[in-house]
Amino acid sequence: MFTGIVQTQATVVSKNHNEGVLRLVVSVSDDYVKHLDLGASIAINGCCLTVVKVELSNQDVVAQVHFDVIDETLQLTNLGLLELGSLVNYERSVTFGTELGGHIVSGHIHCSAKINQIINTQSNCKIQVSLPVKWQKYVLYKGFVAINGASLTVGEIDEQGFWLHLIPETLAITNLGKAQVGDELNIEVDQQTYTIVNTVENYLRHQN
Repeated sequence: MFTGIVQTQATVVSKNHNEGVLRLVVSVSDDYVKHLDLGASIAINGCCLTVVKVELSNQDVVAQVHFDVIDETLQLTNLGLLELGSLVNYERSVTFGTELGGHIVSGHIHCSAKINQIINTQSNCKIQVSLPVKWQKYVLYKGFVAINGASLTVGEIDEQGFWLHLIPETLAITNLGKAQVGDELNIEVDQQTYTIVNTVENYLRHQN
């Protein structure tokens, strides 16, 4: 479980696809690998991945974390589009006593969505995201949505999807500050909204 508060950005330093599994390696500051055990969960661009190897930094190399990503995950998320040098959002899983600053995020990506438009102003950045029709009913005005693992509030709803209004702090901490039109973003809808919408639909279906 995660909070959707991205802790840092990590850099993709290696990717090797073999027999349906991608070994993905990212480099990150030592501060974010302290007491990190094998089998721990980390959200990479919002996708919950299991740590399979940890290499602490030395004089020549910064700390590195290894993950195995199966083909199904690659098809559903933007992890398969990553290149060497790509920056990914990085959040370690919630521990007891962690401040919940965002919303509960499972790390299970529902779909990917494309950026249609970006409008930069002096005070913020507006990003228009297209969303597959199947998932539009779960994204509500002023509701929560996790974008590349970042817990964000929906600014506007339109026929194609929705708009995000991002402050400079969010742009600096996450890789959304480097996003471009056409980029694919990982989307996890709010689980509470998902449950309520499905419950109401099932109830109404059985009333007819």
